[in-house]
Amino acid sequence: MEKTLRGVGVSHGVAIGQVRHMGTAVLEPPATQIPTEDAPREQARAQAAVDAVAADLIARGNLAGGEAQAVLEAQALMAQDPELMADVSRRITVGSSAERGVYDAFAAYRALLASAGEYLAGRVADLDDVRNRIVARLLGVPMPGVPDSDEPYVLFARDLAPADTALLDPALVLGFVTEEGGPTSHSAILARAMGVPAVVALPGATEVAEGTVVAVDGSSGDVLVEPGEEKQAELRRVAAERKAALAASSGPGATSDGHRVPLLANVGGPADLPAALEAGAEGVGLFRTEFLFLDDSAKAPSEEKQVEAYRKVLEAFPEGRVVVRVLDAGADKPLDFLTPADEPNPALGVRGLRTLLEHPEVLRTQLRALATAAEGLPVHLEVMAPMVADRKDAKDFAEACRQAGLTAKFGAMVEIPSAALRARSILQEVEFLSLGTNDLAQYAFAADRQVGALARLQDPWQPALLDLIAFAADAARVDGKSCGVCGEAASDPLLAVVLTGLGVTSLSMGAASIPYVRTALAKYTLAQCRRAAEAARAADSAEEARAAAQQVLSGE
Repeated sequence: MEKTLRGVGVSHGVAIGQVRHMGTAVLEPPATQIPTEDAPREQARAQAAVDAVAADLIARGNLAGGEAQAVLEAQALMAQDPELMADVSRRITVGSSAERGVYDAFAAYRALLASAGEYLAGRVADLDDVRNRIVARLLGVPMPGVPDSDEPYVLFARDLAPADTALLDPALVLGFVTEEGGPTSHSAILARAMGVPAVVALPGATEVAEGTVVAVDGSSGDVLVEPGEEKQAELRRVAAERKAALAASSGPGATSDGHRVPLLANVGGPADLPAALEAGAEGVGLFRTEFLFLDDSAKAPSEEKQVEAYRKVLEAFPEGRVVVRVLDAGADKPLDFLTPADEPNPALGVRGLRTLLEHPEVLRTQLRALATAAEGLPVHLEVMAPMVADRKDAKDFAEACRQAGLTAKFGAMVEIPSAALRARSILQEVEFLSLGTNDLAQYAFAADRQVGALARLQDPWQPALLDLIAFAADAARVDGKSCGVCGEAASDPLLAVVLTGLGVTSLSMGAASIPYVRTALAKYTLAQCRRAAEAARAADSAEEARAAAQQVLSGE
């Protein structure tokens, strides 16, 4: 019997196919005691398994490239964490086998993460995946993962580890659905980068039987179980119409009456450039530079290495705008040489610009590298600081830019509610703002972006979040400066229309979303965008805000 389940749509498109489930979790190894003389052998086995898993994660990252590479390299660092390995070795010394020592050590670390504040609790799924891979290798059993299939299918899982998501084959995996996760989880971000339809935070997803035919709408979040032939035909027709409209879409982003809204790409490094160029990105609105620093968490990359990587991105958009975010370390992106290991709540501790101001030599080297990379190029380079809280932060960053000889524009990310509320003050020190809606929602609602149970509060349609965006955009307009959005909110075509109505001056997103947003903007005038924004802000919930905007734009 046909029925509809509702989750959170995180990647556009429609997928129709049979359900295939992820493999079952690794079984808990037996708690057998080993003789003392066997401890060195077991410790060597454990170390070898850890090294092999880390190497596999890095290899998968190299194959996937882009954002996936940064995520998987972070997981590899997690696998080789010295404190974790010391705990594994200690447990083996007192009688645990290698697999049991790994299992128990990771369990203890898991409990610490789960209780260390919501931001780090979101890393539990990644930690579990690393543990499972190590234990599976030690037990000599296949690693649970994407099922083998010669026929295309829709993948269902409780959650998807980045290592699985990064290498999904779009030719076989039509789409995926998870019971956990949120709209800004790693899997959601990677799904958008791949262009695979995806729905997350769907209650009961793992209870849908293997082989069941489903239709997944990654835009609405609807999953139709056992849709009839007529319904399937209708969905395919709608999907074909969408595809045709996207194919016909080209040129710069603009409303139907010619109001320009540059559409930029979020990139993690040179590997993301081909997709951005193919999608018609007008530049880069968020260049995440963390990927360079994840290669070796013990020390920063050399200035020469940074210059080489930055120049590749700058050269890809010779006449375009490239906005670079300086290193955003801390919280879920720890680096041994920068971030303290004993912070009680890293998400609210020393991260982003706070970390860089405590290590001015790291910031100075990065700014010099950016200045050198831009020499002789006609590109419009802009550099921004993450996690700016107030005017003093903005002033300190601007001064660091000037001291490094940077002639590019420098700006501030608005990810903390205080920065949105005091945007006019911050704009006295910097030349532009960029709204990071993922973290802005996280801090506005005290809701971790990785926790599926809190997806409602991470919904970028929340009216309170729209209010904060409007405050920042209004401040920039009064000062004649730009205010873009580089968070995942920009990838929602309908919300992109509302953001334009709120006064946002540019939109940056994963490359796969650019054609969808370009097509949506071209349907409406600026006046319609503004009316939709007003209606959304007047609502009392995210669901009501979306419905109100849709009603205005449909002329009802």
